[in-house]
Amino acid sequence: MNRFNKHIFICENKRPDGHPRGCCAEKGSAEIREHFKNRLKELGLNSDVRANSTGCLDACEFGASIVVYPEQVWYGAVTKEDVEEIIQSHIIKDIPVERLKIIHPRYNKDVE
Repeated sequence: MNRFNKHIFICENKRPDGHPRGCCAEKGSAEIREHFKNRLKELGLNSDVRANSTGCLDACEFGASIVVYPEQVWYGAVTKEDVEEIIQSHIIKDIPVERLKIIHPRYNKDVE
């Protein structure tokens, strides 16, 4: 039996100011992770779904970046306001949020 059915990995990598690729930390990723954790707990999902901070996911230019496993769905430009939609659609109903998916075959293999 798996401990968690889904993992939400939120990049919190911090690059030096002015780095050409930017970084997820400067785009509010710590606040996004905290909001995921709070909402999962409030909804009673925290025993099945884990929201973790990560180092660099190598999707800096798409940040704030998150990836949901086991589906391997990559999301970019995520804001705190997107957390509820991701939880309600992807986490609860298993329907990825298309408008937030990174449109690049390196991240989401089903896009062109």
